[in-house]
Amino acid sequence: MNREEAVKLLKKYNNEEFHIRHAVTVEQVMKYFAKENGEDEEFWGLVGLLHDVDYEKYPDEHCKKAPELLAEISASPEMVHAICSHGYGICSDVKPEHEMEKILFAVDELTGLIWAAAKMRPSQSTKDMEVSSLKKKFKDKKFAAGCSRDTISKGAEQLGWELNDLFEKTILAMRESEDKIEEEMKVL
Repeated sequence: MNREEAVKLLKKYNNEEFHIRHAVTVEQVMKYFAKENGEDEEFWGLVGLLHDVDYEKYPDEHCKKAPELLAEISASPEMVHAICSHGYGICSDVKPEHEMEKILFAVDELTGLIWAAAKMRPSQSTKDMEVSSLKKKFKDKKFAAGCSRDTISKGAEQLGWELNDLFEKTILAMRESEDKIEEEMKVL
């Protein structure tokens, strides 16, 4: 499988710009973490890109419908497991086992919170965002209420990271990839 096939599958089941932007954002964040960990950036990126492939069309079957959709592009068992594990305890009983899966679990909701916080900034960017401002938004349960603080906290715990470290690393990942995400959104 290559990125072109993955994008085609993503767009087959996702039409809303919000969902596509989220997929591309998580893809880029996962590639950043892969690079930081000396891992396969392409594989981690594709897992990030397709992690919510079933969410828009099948929200009640999220993480359950994914294996069927991923079979259309002959996704590996490792990829299917990783994608299904990001919903552990919420919509899936597939537990994140590998570092990549734990990072995906932790950053999925967090990227949404960071993006929402960035849109509130005068710059509308992550490039000037600091951890302290994100912490304020994290504590405000009414802000981006759909982003589960519990899931983000559990993700940091699974990784053995302090919440501040997860915030900082994810902000850095989004900051580094912000321009690439914007370019991707123009062509997708």
